[in-house]
Amino acid sequence: MQILNSPFLPGICAFFAVTLATMVIVDFFSYASSRYKERYLKEAAVELDDVLLQMPAARIFDFSLAASGLAGFITLGIYASSSSAFSWPKAVFLAVLVAFLSFPAPRLILRFLRKKRLDKFNEQLEDALNSIASSLKAGFSINQAIESVAAENKRPISVEFRLLVQEIRLGVSLEKALDNMCGRLGSADMELVTTAIITARQTGGELTSILERLSSVIRERVRINNKLRAMTAQGKLQATLIGIMPFALLFMMCKIVPDTMDHFFGSLIGIFSLIFVCVMVIVGALVIKKITTIDI
Repeated sequence: MQILNSPFLPGICAFFAVTLATMVIVDFFSYASSRYKERYLKEAAVELDDVLLQMPAARIFDFSLAASGLAGFITLGIYASSSSAFSWPKAVFLAVLVAFLSFPAPRLILRFLRKKRLDKFNEQLEDALNSIASSLKAGFSINQAIESVAAENKRPISVEFRLLVQEIRLGVSLEKALDNMCGRLGSADMELVTTAIITARQTGGELTSILERLSSVIRERVRINNKLRAMTAQGKLQATLIGIMPFALLFMMCKIVPDTMDHFFGSLIGIFSLIFVCVMVIVGALVIKKITTIDI
């Protein structure tokens, strides 16, 4: 009973409670960060393979951390040098926000490169099909026609067809090699070509005329895609301007009424309001992207 009446008992209980809660929180964040890093490295490895970059996926994660830290440090330095009334809560919030937004930059660059590479491949696929059809008319086999496309110096399609030829020479069947090529590229046009070639080989159809018709279909799809891209450019520009506007307004308010913004950044309501605005801007950008993305 004397121990229960001790004035140190509540403090000891609070200490153990805080310690256990801290251990649980640290263990949760450690588990979540390890799972996120594992998924990040797996997705980055696939994106590196898509653009044929010989680089370990862990290097992309290091680049993301470096870009995030550098962006936060630069933001902190710019704010400290340009602000007449320096406020640590505002500086830390801006640095953390910019660092968080800069973290996915390397992977976004990889996705941009993959998209550009895929668009260029689809544009070159029409000429490649015409070349294969001409080679078949001249008496070449399908493998020799594919080798003629691989021998051309037209990136990226010559690189992909070169990989296709190498798989065939290693003993992989043409059907399996074409399926591997489709899985590697993720091109709907190439899937259509693969299906046509496999079907023609199995049913004995005239492959030359099929490839010529596919070439015209792909030409029309490229034309429609370019037209859709031009028609949705305005919507994408509006999404960009709407996304930039809140942050531009925040910057102007910091210049016009710095004292008011200091109180705003120093309060929990202000910080949560900024977080809410960032989340809504991201959601709005995703919705506009969904609307302006049209599959044909």
